[in-house]
Amino acid sequence: MDETRAQAYLQLIQTLLNCPNGQENQILDAHSELVDAELVQMMWVVAAQLSGDNQENEANILLQIATQIANFLEMNDEGNKEYVNFILELLQAEADSNNPVTVIYPMLGQRQHLLNDRFAETLQQVAHNLIFGEDTEAIKLIIGELQNLTIDIKNFSLGKRANNLEIAITGYQIVLNNREPGSEKFAQPHSNLAIAYSDRIRGEKAENIERAIECYTAALSVYKDEAFPEDWAMTQNNLGEAYRNRIRGEKSQNIELAIECYTAALKVHTRDDFPEYWAITQNNLAIAYSDRIRGEKPENIELAIECYTAALSVYKDEAFPEDWAMAQNNLGEAYRNRIRGEKAENIERAIAFYTTALTVYTDDAFPEDWAGTQNNLAIAYSDRIRGEKAENIEVAIASYTAALTVYSPEAFPQDWAMTQNNLAIAYRNRIRGEKA
Repeated sequence: MDETRAQAYLQLIQTLLNCPNGQENQILDAHSELVDAELVQMMWVVAAQLSGDNQENEANILLQIATQIANFLEMNDEGNKEYVNFILELLQAEADSNNPVTVIYPMLGQRQHLLNDRFAETLQQVAHNLIFGEDTEAIKLIIGELQNLTIDIKNFSLGKRANNLEIAITGYQIVLNNREPGSEKFAQPHSNLAIAYSDRIRGEKAENIERAIECYTAALSVYKDEAFPEDWAMTQNNLGEAYRNRIRGEKSQNIELAIECYTAALKVHTRDDFPEYWAITQNNLAIAYSDRIRGEKPENIELAIECYTAALSVYKDEAFPEDWAMAQNNLGEAYRNRIRGEKAENIERAIAFYTTALTVYTDDAFPEDWAGTQNNLAIAYSDRIRGEKAENIEVAIASYTAALTVYSPEAFPQDWAMTQNNLAIAYRNRIRGEKA
C-alpha cells in the first residue's frame, strides 16, 4: 500500500468517525474509489489502536462500519451477485404486492435452485447492509418486508423443504434481533421461529424441540390471555404440541404439561367462537390423554374418546375430510384399547371407525395414512371376538398385506418390520385354525 493511499484511507476513517449518525453510507458512496479490502484492513488496525487507548465506543463504531463494507464487498463478488439481486427483487416485490401467491411464489419457483445455505448467508448480509445507518422508521419497514418474505419462503411448497426451513430460521432470527423486547412485534417472530424449529429437518430433533419450547415460552411472556387472547390460545396449543413431542425430560411430566397447555387454549378456543381451532385442540388433547402415563388408564382412555368425539362434532367429512378421517382412525384406536365397556363391542366400534376412515384415506391420496389404518384394522380383526374366527383372520391377513404395499423396508423400516411380525402371527393362527 503506497503512502498516499494509506493517508487517504486514514482521512476517510476520520471522516466516518466524526460524521453525524446515519451519514456513513453517503460518505462511503462519495469515496467509492477507496472502498476496498485494504480499507477494511486499515479500519481493523485503527479500531485496535482506539481500543488500546480506551476509546471503546469509537472502536466499536469503526468495527461496525468495517463489517458493513466487508459484507458489501462479499455481496458484490461475482459469485454472490445473483443471490443479492434475487433477495433485493423479492423484498421489493413484497413491498409492492399484497398477494404472495401470485407474485412471490412464481419468483421463488423460477429460481428455487437458489434457495440454499448460501441464500441464508446472503440474506443476513443484505439485511445488515439495508438497515445499517437507517433511521428507526426505515428499519421497521425493511424488517417488516423481511418478515413477510420469510413467512412466504417457510410456506413455499417447492424446492428442498430442509433448505426453506433453514432460510426461515435465519430470517426470523434477523427479525427478532431488530424487534423491541417485550413488544407485540417481538412475540410474533418468536412464535414463527418456534414453528420453524418444530418443523425443522436438520439438526438434532431433541434440540430443535427444546428451541421451539423456548420460543413459544418467550412469546407467551408477551401474549397474555387478557390482552391477546387469540394469539395466547394458539401459542398455548402449539406449546402443548411441543411438550407432547418432547424427547428430553420425563415423558410423564411432558404429557402433563401438554394437557395443561391444551386445556388452557380451550378457555379461549371455544366451540362457539373458534370451532375449527376448538376441534384441533380437542384432537390434540385426546392424543395426549391416549399417551398419558399418570392417572388411571381406563379414565384416560375415556377422556380421549370424549375429546375425539367432540372434535368429530366439527370435523365433517365434507368440510374437513382429512381431519375427519384422522379423528375416525384415532377414535378407532381408542375403542380398540378401551378397558371399560364390553370388549367385543369396543372392537366392533373400532372396526367401524377404521373402515369409515378408509373412505377418505385411500392408497392413492393418502398412502401412508391408508397403510397405517389398514394395519390398525388388521389388528382389530385379529382381536375380534364376534364373527367367524377363520374369516376374521383372513381379513386381518388381507389388511396386513395391503399395508405392506406401502410399508417397504427402505421407506418405513420399523412399520414394515412390525407389520411383517403381525402378519406372521396371523398366518400362524390361520394354520392352527385349519388344523383344529
